[in-house]
Amino acid sequence: MTNFAVMLSRQLGRPVLDRTGLAGKYDFLLTFTPDIGSCSQPADGRAAEATNPSDAPSLFTTMQEQLGLRLEPIKGPVEIIAIDHAEKAGAN
Repeated sequence: MTNFAVMLSRQLGRPVLDRTGLAGKYDFLLTFTPDIGSCSQPADGRAAEATNPSDAPSLFTTMQEQLGLRLEPIKGPVEIIAIDHAEKAGAN
């Protein structure tokens, strides 16, 4: 489920935490309509877009209906990297 959370993070463009407590490997196929502005290609080959976007529900609906998992928005700390200075590398 940790790898699935990483894939969802890429698809949604925001952090997704795995709080399922589920261990092990799972094999499933999701069919959903990506939101406008989402990645056009799924993060891994297991997730798939619908052939006709109007035929499939949103990712949030798909998660609930096909997997019984719910994505909940929460507020919490987020790890960031800040670059405060950069210089051109010198010749060796």
